[in-house]
Order: sequence, then structure tokens, then C-alpha cells
Amino acid sequence: MDTLTTRYEQVLQRITKAAQHAGRNPANITLVSVTKTWPAETVLAAYETGMRHFGENRPEELGEKRPFIESTLGTDNGITWHLIGTLQSRKTRLAAEHADVFHALDRSKIAARLSEQAGDFQRRLPIFLEVNVSGEMSKSGFSAHNWENDATQQAKLRTMVQAVMDMPHLELVGLMTMAPWDVPENEIRTVFRRTRELAGWLETAVSGLTLPYLSMGMTDDFEIAIAEGATHVRVGRAIFGSRHT
Repeated sequence: MDTLTTRYEQVLQRITKAAQHAGRNPANITLVSVTKTWPAETVLAAYETGMRHFGENRPEELGEKRPFIESTLGTDNGITWHLIGTLQSRKTRLAAEHADVFHALDRSKIAARLSEQAGDFQRRLPIFLEVNVSGEMSKSGFSAHNWENDATQQAKLRTMVQAVMDMPHLELVGLMTMAPWDVPENEIRTVFRRTRELAGWLETAVSGLTLPYLSMGMTDDFEIAIAEGATHVRVGRAIFGSRHT
């Protein structure tokens, strides 16, 4: 517990320092503590340190952890559950039932299923549109590697955004992206900056759209992401150590 508390406090300090250096209010940045592959007991320990936003990659894992945590802490526990991983069609119902926020919408089919199934639970699910700004084949998300100059990419992004806005049980709140691994800092920074600029462009290109949030940055690059406007950072290893298997 002492180690967990220390790591958590260190991450909070890094967030505060990065935000202040960028002239931003640290209170406007949400730390999503990534507990994927860690047992529910770890979530309980993290809760005791003060963490309230938890990130899971797999809906089936979220579907097991959330009921367990609620059976221990009650349903009015103040936790927000973030589903941050790519979602398969056959698992959308779990997401619609258990996620409070979905960070990785990357297909129109998934959007349609989520909206319908969230309606079954009388919910409206906040979502981030995942965009692939780096252009890496290994990354998920809507293609946006040349969004500034490619009219086809622009049209597809506008169409997808409008479609999500028209879905009654989804609320589009922002964009999510991932930067490349093992590249110079300036390349990472460019991906985050271009994602922020894409959000601004979409707000002008789609009537009635506001995108107040940007989900960008993980353990190795969240400070760069904060400097470029991230409002949600997804941090696991810096808090919990090496991934539990």
C-alpha cells in the first residue's frame, strides 16, 4: 500500500508540474488509473489511496470487476469506469452495461451497437472517437494521418462524427489517440498537437459539435500530452508497476 500510495502521489505531482508548466489548471486533467490485468483487490487498494477513475481494456474484465467492487463499496462509490481498449462487436453489450466512458470508438458498426444497447439499459454513454494520427498500421482508430490535406479523410471523419451525434444513446465528448513508441519527443508531441488541432477543426466543420476532452498520453508520454492539451491521461505502469498477468 505504501508503494502504491507513493507512486500515485508521484504521478499526481508530475501531472501538476506538467500542467503548470503549460499554463494549465491541473484540476482540468483527469488521471485514469489503468488497472487492466490487475485483480479487483488492487482496485480496492487504489481506491483507498484516493483514486476514482479506473481504466480497463477488456469489457469482460470490467464486467467482472465492477460488480465485485460495488458489492464491497456500494454502487454510490464515486468511481468512474473507463473502457479504453478496442471493442469487438460481440462484446458491445458488456460495454454498454458496465462502462461509464468509452475511449476507443473506431468503427461505425460499434457505434450503432453501443447506442442501441445503451438504450436497453436506459443509459447515454460518453465516448471518445479514436483517431490514428500517427499513421502506424499497428494503431487502431479512424484514419487521420493526413487529415489536414486529405479531403477524403476529412469527409469520412465529418460523416462519422455526425452519425455519432445523431445516435440517441451516445454522447461524443472528445478524441483519443496514441503516439508512436520509441520515437523522438518531437514526433510524439506532433501527434498530440495534431490531434488537438483536429478536434478544433471538427468543431468548425460539424455544426453544433463541441469536443471538450482529449484522451492522450500514457506512462511514458503523458507529460508531453498534457503540454499539448490532454484532459485525460491513461496511466498504469507508473502507478501499479509492471503489468500483472
